[in-house]
Amino acid sequence: MDGIVTQLHDYFPDASFMVFNFKEGDKRSQISNILTESDMTVMDYPLQYEGCPLLSLEMIHHFLKSSESWLSLEGQHNVLLMHCERGGWPVLAFMLAGLLLYRKQYTGEQRTLEMVYKQAPKELHHLLSPLNPQPSHLRYLQYISRRGNAPEWPPKDIPFTLECLILRIVPNFDGEGGCRPMVRIYGQDPLAPNSRSSKILFSTSKTKKHVRHYKQAEAAPVKLKTRCRVQGDVVVECIHMDKDLEHEEIMFRVMFNTAFVHSSVLMLSREEIDVVWNAKNQFSRDFKADVGAYFFPSLSICSW
Repeated sequence: MDGIVTQLHDYFPDASFMVFNFKEGDKRSQISNILTESDMTVMDYPLQYEGCPLLSLEMIHHFLKSSESWLSLEGQHNVLLMHCERGGWPVLAFMLAGLLLYRKQYTGEQRTLEMVYKQAPKELHHLLSPLNPQPSHLRYLQYISRRGNAPEWPPKDIPFTLECLILRIVPNFDGEGGCRPMVRIYGQDPLAPNSRSSKILFSTSKTKKHVRHYKQAEAAPVKLKTRCRVQGDVVVECIHMDKDLEHEEIMFRVMFNTAFVHSSVLMLSREEIDVVWNAKNQFSRDFKADVGAYFFPSLSICSW
């Protein structure tokens, strides 16, 4: 690392450096200390948000504004570096794509994200992230792209009750055309607005009463009740349990921000959920999942 830092200073002799370092844990890392001792400004960011290689919208906004401010200072030769520690490539790739869109150096969320993804071997993505995070990455890149049309960004996040998750078509995770689904929901506690930390807000009870076996042959939507108050950045996991209710297998995950949910149902296709790499064949092409939002006490939307 010392050699790389020396080369950077030699190549940009009059430059000031800011480094965004993506790392795990709250403790300052050795790399951050080395960079700081080399007269570089270092800002640390986490690797993930509740298992998803993304950051909260608040942190994304801070990153984008800090980058823009640093690169826009007149009369200075400022250089911005992005570095990730072990396991951090997926979130670094997303943040770089977001910055390119934010500064209008690239257009098109899909095109920009794929361009950045190609900077690393495909095998590295599979190794560092068990699920393909591209659908959630694209969703948050779309949030960033909407900034140009919004008077306030990010908009104020709206609290609502996440009433249920509906599987319109049952995925095949038991090898027999069915699954035993349960749901977990992560996010910030709406009842503790001063706390920025996230936690489990809801988890289906692991009992045969609550975790039932559903089959594709039944051709009926599956409603998984959650009734969980959420606000801000939310991660929803849908998990398959074995028949003994002991072993879990994640079927899909979705991360979203409540500020951008403007209707009572967030409808998701197979292309809009994070699934295990190369596991799309376990979902029908027509697969749909609905996240039911309950905005007003007098309005019930979780029905079909």
